[in-house]
Amino acid sequence: MADNRVVAEIVSDFFLNTCRLRRRLNVDDFVAMLHASDIVSLGNKYNDEVDAIPLSTGSVAEFYIEPMLSCVGDIDIMIHLSCWLAIPQGHPPPTQLPDEFHGDVLVSEIINSEFPGYVYLMTSYLLTEITDDGKFNAVQYARQYLARGLTREDDIQGPALVSKDPHPSGVSPFYASGSVSSTDMVPCRRCLSWPLQAADWPTRLRNYGWPDSATVDHVVSNGCDVVGVAHRLCRQDEWMSNHQYRLSFSRAEITLINSWMKVQQIVYHMLRSFMKNEGLTDITDSTGSKILSNYNIKTLMLWACEMKGRSWWIGDLNVVGICVKLLHILADWLTDARCPHYFTNNCNLFDSLDNSQLTQNMARKLQSVTEAWLAEWFVNNYIRKCARDLCYDNRVSRLFDDVSTHVMSRYYWTVDNANQPRFTGRSYHLT
Repeated sequence: MADNRVVAEIVSDFFLNTCRLRRRLNVDDFVAMLHASDIVSLGNKYNDEVDAIPLSTGSVAEFYIEPMLSCVGDIDIMIHLSCWLAIPQGHPPPTQLPDEFHGDVLVSEIINSEFPGYVYLMTSYLLTEITDDGKFNAVQYARQYLARGLTREDDIQGPALVSKDPHPSGVSPFYASGSVSSTDMVPCRRCLSWPLQAADWPTRLRNYGWPDSATVDHVVSNGCDVVGVAHRLCRQDEWMSNHQYRLSFSRAEITLINSWMKVQQIVYHMLRSFMKNEGLTDITDSTGSKILSNYNIKTLMLWACEMKGRSWWIGDLNVVGICVKLLHILADWLTDARCPHYFTNNCNLFDSLDNSQLTQNMARKLQSVTEAWLAEWFVNNYIRKCARDLCYDNRVSRLFDDVSTHVMSRYYWTVDNANQPRFTGRSYHLT
């Protein structure tokens, strides 16, 4: 038992001491900015009067830590056009817009669908700028459901248009090596108001003070976006598959995740690494849809940050133990086919999950994870990889090997300026 606890402490120390703050501008940020620049140029190429406005989302925008192994996968960029706008149903059209919008803006109302979190867009107004200080006049527009349209022939994954070239113009593959594999470009409609479907989120009771009122106000003031993707149960219907949209809270998620404590970001990275390397986010059901995704892990973390107090996260700084508890919660969600959306009222992200043997096997696997097993997993699948891929001193590699032997040693870790691991001491030795 003592040996098992020591391994968990070694792994926890490793993550807590080697996950440093990201540099102000690293390779992933640079690549994302160049992709965004290419997107803007592409929009201007087709219409000088319309701007394509990019927003970096996903792991590039969410993580402020820089672990030994990258926490950034693909580059995610949302794109809205300066001539489109969405508003909540029944809201009057705005009379002023941010400078990014074009002189003529087509406004669509967000209409509820049969599934919470999924909506339709109904064209309603045409806004025309009438003064130099950004005031707009609204006239009624022909009301019709807005069908989705694609702008380029790339692979389609959900709402994303996937660029197979990971290196935008001006980026050498050498500098981006191992950083990103592709860019997911998601066309969206900008909504400047907080959506009615998430009306309860800003005011719900929060016992532990996260997020605080200033963060909530910032999230609400940023509104949301609407992306073109249909619910899993609607994708075989010809009309709904072409007209249904989903509310996106990417802007809110960036703000919230950047407000986390460092230990919370580390746990999020560890969970994503475990789920990905175990292949749990690649398993599909009988329809070919993935059972679990990174978004389920993000949702789990958002709820945990709100529902667990500060002491739960930093009491003994055992990040392995925290991961185990969260994996058990995810197992319960799978068993009950219940994954509550963090923002949208009455939205269950597992509402179309079948209670198959495959799903239950996944739940049992997650429920069976123990602290000792997960600690050994990180030794063999994460720390050893750091030693093999990032450490050029054989003494450091041998140091990693000690963790999985019967002689357990606790090491204190730091990283040097070249982001290489370096140990500064050993506190005790057990046999």
